[in-house]
Amino acid sequence: MEREKVSIIIPTYNEEQNIRDCLESVKWADEIFIVDSFSTDGTLSIAREYTDLIVQHPYENSAAQKNWAIPQATHPWVMVVDADERVTPELRDEILEMLSRPHSYDGFYIYRVNHFLGKRIRYCGWQRDDVLRLFKRDKGRYEKKEVHADVVVPGPTTHLRHKLLHYTFQSFDQYLKKFDRYTSWAAGDRAKRTRRVHWHHLTLRPAARFVRQYVLRLGFLDGLSGLVLCSLAAYSVFLKYAKLWERQQAQSHDGKKS
Repeated sequence: MEREKVSIIIPTYNEEQNIRDCLESVKWADEIFIVDSFSTDGTLSIAREYTDLIVQHPYENSAAQKNWAIPQATHPWVMVVDADERVTPELRDEILEMLSRPHSYDGFYIYRVNHFLGKRIRYCGWQRDDVLRLFKRDKGRYEKKEVHADVVVPGPTTHLRHKLLHYTFQSFDQYLKKFDRYTSWAAGDRAKRTRRVHWHHLTLRPAARFVRQYVLRLGFLDGLSGLVLCSLAAYSVFLKYAKLWERQQAQSHDGKKS
């Protein structure tokens, strides 16, 4: 059986520190498609060394950007890889072997090995981190969410054995730049389900997130890195609801004025 071909989609914005290693790890693909959100650094000059298929498109959110790119891929299989991720040789070989034999799956989940501030995180709930990243182009689309959207595939799926390397944030400056944007998007998603923010949203829910990740999911075994990561996760929950509360207050004031 002739191997089915795969297009790799990489969304980018000012990723010159990451993009070369990412592209090196996927240069085996039948097509590399870069969808860029108007980078102002050297991202595109590096990307042109690996592919001519580079398109710039305005960024709304991660899911919308990827959903815009997916139907434009040439090949029947699509793999979405972020610039801070790396496909290992073992994962590459598994993907190529899977595409060369008959199977009934429409999508494949891939486990990730996550690194935070340069250290591998083995616990904190990240030990079973899996993402649906390889799927049939005409079957998979991301959920219509502003943040943390997953791919939805209507047909059967399974997990690949080998893992994707994920190098998240390398510094607090990098983290905080995304932190504000992501918590704002999360507040927008939460607004659809939470009509009014109460005290327990701002106290119990952040505390529950910390306990779940640091204690129940063994984050304390990651040392100080685990403590920092779980504390930031709890604060992200607080800020998400605080931003939603702020929006609701503004809407209430506007309603009274009218």
